[in-house]
Amino acid sequence: MIKTNFIRFLYQNLLKPIFFKIDPESIHDFMTWVGMLLGKSKITKSITAFFLTYSHPALEQKILGVKFNNPVGLAAGFDKNAKLLDILPSVGFGFAEVGTITGEPCFGNPKPRLWRLAKSSSLVVYYGLKNDGSEAISNRLKKEKFIIPIITSIGKTNSEATVETEAGIKDYIKAYKHFTDIGHFFDINLSCPSAFGGQPFSDPKSLHQLLGEIDKIPTKKPVFLKMSPDLSNQQLDMILDVVRKHKVAGFICSNLTKQNSPKGGLSGKAVEDLSNRQIQRIYNATRGEYIIIGCGGVFSAEDAYKKIKLGASLIELITGMIFEGPQVISEINRGLVQLLQKDGYKNISQAVGRGDRN
Repeated sequence: MIKTNFIRFLYQNLLKPIFFKIDPESIHDFMTWVGMLLGKSKITKSITAFFLTYSHPALEQKILGVKFNNPVGLAAGFDKNAKLLDILPSVGFGFAEVGTITGEPCFGNPKPRLWRLAKSSSLVVYYGLKNDGSEAISNRLKKEKFIIPIITSIGKTNSEATVETEAGIKDYIKAYKHFTDIGHFFDINLSCPSAFGGQPFSDPKSLHQLLGEIDKIPTKKPVFLKMSPDLSNQQLDMILDVVRKHKVAGFICSNLTKQNSPKGGLSGKAVEDLSNRQIQRIYNATRGEYIIIGCGGVFSAEDAYKKIKLGASLIELITGMIFEGPQVISEINRGLVQLLQKDGYKNISQAVGRGDRN
């Protein structure tokens, strides 16, 4: 507790005031470089872990055959090219999602493409799926051994060439095939709000075609779908009808919202209520049939616990870490243990979908 309080004080009073005066993409690139540097040495990884990690048996779960030491993961969009996997366990994450990775290399949208909204604790994100492409990233990761579970987020290349349904499916499949034996899970990103051609695979007919092709590819990795938080209940129900016909293990709820966004999509507190509504809707509609990963507006243990009680088994964040500091992961995990004990639960899995009931 003393260690995390020290890191919080350092971040909030020294680093954050400096960082928030600099272009956010420049800070993101700098922190990626720092993370890569820290991940190269056992000494720096151990020092990082000493200050930032927290573990407790109550947080451990086995989900779809994979063990998670804690439920807090890094969302897709931060480690775009999967270069931070050596340091993320030392930061305290229980799992991580890399990418989104596309079939072809993608420079993304023109700069500037990332803005902070300090008053609303949100980010405006307009990256447009910037990444090195599935071939380059998969070649680099083929022989890697991962300490924590890894989700590979797969998307459609941000290009005019992938707008037509068949071309878009081929692009998804190209990236998918490169990662069938890398990592533990797939996330099929259906919902980037700042890519060319919009979100065509949120349409049930197109989604059915895409999942039909994905079903044909042999892999042991369970598949999650990441959806827009802006979908109506009717749209969600139609998607669920399609998903039941395919090999889908769960959902990531959710991606960025386009509501009230000047460009691209909004993350952080701006998407929290929409994310929670989607988690609850899917969990109640499927009675826990699918694993749900809650993402959007998680800044504290209370935020995470609310998503868990609505139906999420795991939690992801990025924006909360940017606004609160890297110690927030251990703060959330420590706080979750306290909330579980208060409600009389011995393990976090017992709280999933429990709503306001103990």
